[in-house]
Order: sequence, then C-alpha cells, then structure tokens
Amino acid sequence: MFKSLREIKEKIKLMDIVYLLIDARLPYSSMNPEILKIVEHKPTLLLFNKVDLADKRSLERWVNYYEEKGFYTLQINSQNGFNVNKIYSRSKEILKEKIERANAKGMNFKIMRGMILGIPNVGKSTLINQLVNKKVAVVGNKPGVTKSQQWIKVNPDFELLDTPGVLWPKFEDPNVGYALAITGAIKDDTLPIDEVCHYAVDYLKEFYPQRLKERYEIEDAQSLEFVEILDHIGKVRGALSKGGETDYDRVYSILLTDIRSRNLGSLSFDARQLS
Repeated sequence: MFKSLREIKEKIKLMDIVYLLIDARLPYSSMNPEILKIVEHKPTLLLFNKVDLADKRSLERWVNYYEEKGFYTLQINSQNGFNVNKIYSRSKEILKEKIERANAKGMNFKIMRGMILGIPNVGKSTLINQLVNKKVAVVGNKPGVTKSQQWIKVNPDFELLDTPGVLWPKFEDPNVGYALAITGAIKDDTLPIDEVCHYAVDYLKEFYPQRLKERYEIEDAQSLEFVEILDHIGKVRGALSKGGETDYDRVYSILLTDIRSRNLGSLSFDARQLS
C-alpha cells in the first residue's frame, strides 16, 4: 500500500484531473481516506460505479453528501457502459477554466491527462476497457488484478493512468471492513466469514427485512436471532447435511452470493454512516 501511495503522489503532479472510482453500494466504505488526502488539491470527479446494484434512495443521499463537500459526481456502470461516455465531456466542463487560461497564454492545451484511483475490485479495469471500447486492461472478479500503473490512450487528446487498487492498512470503523467483505471488495478469507454474514444479516434485518421475506420466506426477520435466520435459509434453500442439520458454510455462501448477484435486490451498506 505504501509503495502504491508513494507512486500516486509522484504521478499526481502530472494530472489535470483525478477520477476516484467508488462502489455505489458503499460510497463511504469504498472511499480510501489516504487517497482523499492525496487528491484534495486536484479537480476530482467521483464516479459512483455499479449503480445497478445500489439502493437508489441511499445512493442519492450519498451523491448529495459528496457534492455538498465540493466534489464533482457522476453515476456510472462500467459493466454495461451506462454514462461512461459522459466522463470525457464532464471532464472538459470541470477543466474548462484551466483550458481557457492555458490557451489564452498560448500554451495550447492539447492532451487531458487523468489518473483513475480506487480500492481493489471496484471496476477500474472494466471502466477503462469501456472507455477505449476494447480490452486493454486485465479484468477479474477478485481484488488485486491490476498490479502496476499503466498509461491508456482513450482518444488523441485524452490519456488515463490506471493504478492498482489501494486499501488502507487498518479499518478504524469495523463496519467498513464488513461492508467491503460482504460485497467482495476484499478477499473472502480476510475476515471470518461467520462474522461477515452475521453483520450482513443484522444489516438486512434493520434496513431490508422485506427482502429477506421475499427471498427466503422469513416472515418476521427482525424478531429472529442470527442462527434462527441461518436455519431458515438452510431449510428453504436445501443447505442441510445428511442428518438434517443446517450446513452453515453453505448458507454463508448462499447469502453472500445472493447479495453480490442482486438476488436480494439493489442494496446499499453504508446507511448507518448517514444516520
């Protein structure tokens, strides 16, 4: 992490604009505070990615929150290309005064250079491939696929520097770690899976009890304990051992898969930070 941050600090001086990619389901938890410190003096466009997976009402609250703090924002989906074509024009708008000043001085602003930053598995490589309409960045469904910085030419006057995802060394708020684990932003063996699922169930009980009812036929989730809900899921989804006991490892896998694949609908996991 420290090597990556050092490289970012060195290269950011060359940038006209910074693109900070965050998970629309986790607008707080996917925001690396160390990166925020580095980009505070650069024009920064916050890209809320994976908007199709996010609870729209919660997302709008977070968009308003960051815009009030002075960030430029754009909601995108790097997977299907939603709003990706707006990044270039939005950047030109943000840099309009800088470009006009440079041209007025005869410096002829030719190439716009940007750096794309974010935590692992937030969709940076997928976004770049969408921007250039071909596969130039390696894509994977697990954290840590991009290993080094690389320049990408989006068009003749727009260049992007792709960077590896950077996590911070310690989560001051344990809820951040759980939220990242639930959505797969960190590797599944980083935190104990039973703790991650316990947090997920408690969160769903508080904010999305209806989703538990619709998916797992749980009538009154808020009145049930964690193990009772696991047993119910195990029974409904057939995650039982030969003796009829709940196979908790299978239930954990079912729950996380359902969350990540939107089988429980569009969800957001940072509502507590706004309450």
